[in-house]
Amino acid sequence: MATESPYRHLEELAARLSRAGLCTRLEEPLGRAPRLHVLNPDLPVAEEHVIIEACSDEAWFWWAWAERIAPAGELDRAVDDIRRVLGVAA
Repeated sequence: MATESPYRHLEELAARLSRAGLCTRLEEPLGRAPRLHVLNPDLPVAEEHVIIEACSDEAWFWWAWAERIAPAGELDRAVDDIRRVLGVAA
């Protein structure tokens, strides 16, 4: 997994989050790693950034505050956690 493009993992996550009712925007700040901005449209103050970094032999999604979300290969887990944190009912 870690050899795949971090941007590709974020694209896949963005697509799943969009289907789950969240607004997403991929960002590529100059000189920084790509990140995903995620917003709950029903609660606009509920927004966060998700980044991806390699850990050991696999890539992980992380909150911007340096807490792990889920391995990049576990998209369902990542979507569930992000929805929960942003206040989206299951």
